[in-house]
Amino acid sequence: MTKTVLITGTSSGLGLSIAVQAAQAGHKVYATMRNLDKRDALEEAARAAGVEVSVLQLDVQDSASIAAAVETVMDVDGRIDTLINNAGAGYVRTTEQATEEDISWVMDVNFMGVVRCTKAVLPHMRKARSGHVITISSVGGLVGQPFNEIYCAAKFAVEGYSEALASYVSPHFGIHFTTVEPGGIQSEFATSVLKHVQETGGMLEDEYLPILQKYIGGAENRQDAGDIYQTPDEVAAVVLECMAAKEPPIRTRTSKWGETFTRFKTEPDPTGKKQQAAVIEQFLS
Repeated sequence: MTKTVLITGTSSGLGLSIAVQAAQAGHKVYATMRNLDKRDALEEAARAAGVEVSVLQLDVQDSASIAAAVETVMDVDGRIDTLINNAGAGYVRTTEQATEEDISWVMDVNFMGVVRCTKAVLPHMRKARSGHVITISSVGGLVGQPFNEIYCAAKFAVEGYSEALASYVSPHFGIHFTTVEPGGIQSEFATSVLKHVQETGGMLEDEYLPILQKYIGGAENRQDAGDIYQTPDEVAAVVLECMAAKEPPIRTRTSKWGETFTRFKTEPDPTGKKQQAAVIEQFLS
């Protein structure tokens, strides 16, 4: 079945790969990005793959731009079958070092951006009694990690938000919710995180510095070992599997490493379906 798909954050990395793979699967793809000046990489990738995507401006921090993009899709196609909340931003900084401005920015992009976009499509999906909201989370949405507490907090929020929606919107209106939880992705994402550290004062000379150096050194070693980091195409393939599923999971990891890393929280209920059923039984039976 051909679906109308709206994707955020498609100028590079995972979002670009999802857009191209969704178009290759025969779906009508609306690929959005905050800055349309960065559309060249996506359009070149689409041409190379022999597919077409429609590029729209959408800033997840701007409700007006979200509404405009959704209205454009509805005017042309009359429906949005799948929303993929991909836009996000990493952040590596201790709580003591983080400014309130930075904390607000991380939460706004990673969490409120998801809420804004989901809020914009829900009325249309509810009217259609069908739809699927897929949100790119992280293993950091399940397991807190060193120097990532602000980022992890945002992703934990995304997990709770999607899980709660799945407890009542899914059974009553036929709208599915899935969080996709990658580990590391080989893309510009990690580079942008380190760039932001440098732009906000670099590695500060304090008691956290030797711990941070150990963390960064370990990350470099893990990348060389190749057991954590996936390519954007590999993660995008998991997203496409979720799109195609008749009964998609509430949550899913994208690699064997991710399954192992999160096992203490996910082994009893890997897809989240058991928890969903228990919550519905407890509150809505």
